[in-house]
Amino acid sequence: MRPPTAQEAVLAELRRLLVTGELAPGTPVRQEAVAERLGVSRVPVREALKVLEGEGHVVYLPHRGYVVAELSVADLTEVYRLRELLEAEAVRVAVPRLDDDTVAAIELAAREVDAAGRRGDLAGMTAHNREFHFLLFDAAGLPRLSRTLRQLWDATDVYRAVYFAGPGNRARVEHDHADLVAALRARDARRAVAVQKSHRDSSVVAVTRAIEGRVSPAGSAAAGGGRRAR
Repeated sequence: MRPPTAQEAVLAELRRLLVTGELAPGTPVRQEAVAERLGVSRVPVREALKVLEGEGHVVYLPHRGYVVAELSVADLTEVYRLRELLEAEAVRVAVPRLDDDTVAAIELAAREVDAAGRRGDLAGMTAHNREFHFLLFDAAGLPRLSRTLRQLWDATDVYRAVYFAGPGNRARVEHDHADLVAALRARDARRAVAVQKSHRDSSVVAVTRAIEGRVSPAGSAAAGGGRRAR
């Protein structure tokens, strides 16, 4: 694999900081400080922030610069609705095409998710969880669909991290992933779609509760009205 460009390296690090909560909602993102911390110029930092702005993770405020966007129930609901529609299609197409090696790789990724969750490693859990799901989605052989799903997932990593932060939620992830693997072993597409939907719905409910408990109207206004609808 080719080494990452400076922009890709900065983007990966900013994503990690968002997922782990080191860059919390409402926090200013100082380009100079990020550039100095990562040993790069401001150019790749600015380019990475433009990508995150397009995904709704940061907003640009006049006279303040970039600020981490507040979490938004409306944004969460919209993106997860889009995911529901597209993921169901991906799973329906993928399951009949699965071979034993792919199912084994999905099961291994599930174990990696579980191990990271038990360590409380949210960044690791997020990465392995994405691997787990996209091994399945990519098996559909629909590259445009996979690219669109990746964009939606990029836009919701912070919400996913909020969900993973709860020990009870991490246990739910372990249970749901085991159910999904069982459905895939049986090549039961209908069951796999149902498990995926339940898995997603539980995340929306839990994260909505977390957002409503932590975000005030004043906080949302301070960050420019929350995450923009995309």
